[in-house]
Amino acid sequence: MAKGGKGLLVLVAAIVVLGTVLVGAGVLVSGLGKPSVPKRAILEVDLERGIPETPPDDPFAVFGGERPLTLRDVVDALEKAGDDPHVVGLVARLGAAPIGVAEIQEIRDAVKAFREKKKFAVAYSETFGEFGPGNGAYYLATAFDEIWLQPSGDLGLNGLVAESAFLRGTLDKLGVKPEFGQRHEFKNAMNTFTETKFTDAHREATKALLESLYAQMVKGIAEGRKMTEAEVRGLVDSGPFLGPEALEAKLVDGLAYRDEVRAKLEAKGGAGARFFGLQAYLKKEGRPHASGKRTIALVYGVGGVARGRSGGNPLTGGQTMGSETVAKAIRTAVEDDDVAAILFRVSSPGGSAVASDTIWREVVLAKKAGKPVVVSMGDVAASGGYWVSMHADRIVAQPGTITGSIGVLAGKMVTPAMWEKVGLTFDQVEVGANANMWNASRSFSPAEWARFNAWLDRIYDDFTSRVAEGRKLPKERVLEIAKGRVWSGEDAKAIGLVDELGGYATALKLAKEAAKIPASEKVKVTVFPRERTPFEKLAAKLSGEEEDESSFTALAGLLEPLRPVLRQIEAERRGVLTAPPLTIR
Repeated sequence: MAKGGKGLLVLVAAIVVLGTVLVGAGVLVSGLGKPSVPKRAILEVDLERGIPETPPDDPFAVFGGERPLTLRDVVDALEKAGDDPHVVGLVARLGAAPIGVAEIQEIRDAVKAFREKKKFAVAYSETFGEFGPGNGAYYLATAFDEIWLQPSGDLGLNGLVAESAFLRGTLDKLGVKPEFGQRHEFKNAMNTFTETKFTDAHREATKALLESLYAQMVKGIAEGRKMTEAEVRGLVDSGPFLGPEALEAKLVDGLAYRDEVRAKLEAKGGAGARFFGLQAYLKKEGRPHASGKRTIALVYGVGGVARGRSGGNPLTGGQTMGSETVAKAIRTAVEDDDVAAILFRVSSPGGSAVASDTIWREVVLAKKAGKPVVVSMGDVAASGGYWVSMHADRIVAQPGTITGSIGVLAGKMVTPAMWEKVGLTFDQVEVGANANMWNASRSFSPAEWARFNAWLDRIYDDFTSRVAEGRKLPKERVLEIAKGRVWSGEDAKAIGLVDELGGYATALKLAKEAAKIPASEKVKVTVFPRERTPFEKLAAKLSGEEEDESSFTALAGLLEPLRPVLRQIEAERRGVLTAPPLTIR
């Protein structure tokens, strides 16, 4: 874009921002008289819409709408409320939210900690899956004291299934030939394009992962509903359940409508009890760990790993862990004298090997500078997501975190047969024997294929060697557990890829220990880099500071049913360290 055009857009952005600020100021003034937290508050939260790890990078959020609750918002609000004598209880609306198993476990931990402060927590649902699965939402509900279901609702508790999409048949019909290489047999992300069904290795790893997650859910449900694990497994095998059947099986505590549940809770909360939104509570009361002599820097690494800045795509719903953004955040934290340690929150299926290596280097340099680094893994921290984590002082994961995938893959799509169908042809003028190596117009030559595989071998050797060094494991052992295989956090701890099981709270405790800060001492948790306001995001977009994603990515957002596959295609064109796309229902 020409400089003059950018300048005009900046001016327009400034005008928009100024106008919005003035409107916002009026809203702020009018909001000063809003009621404070009731003397006896019952916090309420809607967890049916899904909980993002970080706020969506939407520059147009400035024009209205409340920022969605993030996972950290929920965890922090419940921690704060647990110590607040004005808060007597919690009610959460659940359903069939698209929340990952590890994220569910993070919220379960927070709810159980809240209940340990002698406060009640009640889950309410119109239905746990309506003609569909509700396993995850119900697993979350069992962390609460009571579960109430609308009389017309159902309980879709009927086991887990892991599903992967395979495009090979489609590509064959289109005349597209995938040419990929992998290190090694469990590195299955490329199977989306090269296979029509699970390979033996793909099935073995997926089954082991699914069985681990299922066992965790069965155990959690059994504990929450005071049953044996054998009883829960038997119930799952006889599901799904109609509402009355779920009540008879003691999977829920009652059948009631929302107004009836609210009336019961008001009585349970005592005289003067009132409902108050969890998000409003967090805004009013602030976060825990907001002050202290020393600071723990919280750095997010969320989304596919790519070179450049972090960002998000509102069309695909995907986020990008930009090496430039994350590396700078870690460097800034290291240079800040108030920062005693870094808590690196990683939720990523991987991506670019080069970008992952850039972030890995900053973790290593932070440790050399005397700033301990503790990684807290989210729903998935695999492949490139594991690369950026492996040299941390400590790695924390939830039992249901998907991690590992220590391997590499890459390749290209050969497309001349497809273009021939529509009469489109290409021709090239080449200088250099391998100048056409990455071109989609032809297959790799034998010499190019040899160079390509040497490249994969080098990355795989580099990856496994660094895992051995960072995790203090024999290289031979790493080679046994690598091969591109994904593991649950629970299994990863058993084989030495993870140190502790838990979430934010566990990671913060370990960060304090690593920095030699007494457990009783308060610390200030500060996000690095500072989150940009919607105004700043809008100005950046309009000025051209952040270039729009390609038309390919925009198209991906329009094809909702293929989102997992399209995100994988986007990841493949960006990098070679990715975990396999997998939907667990």
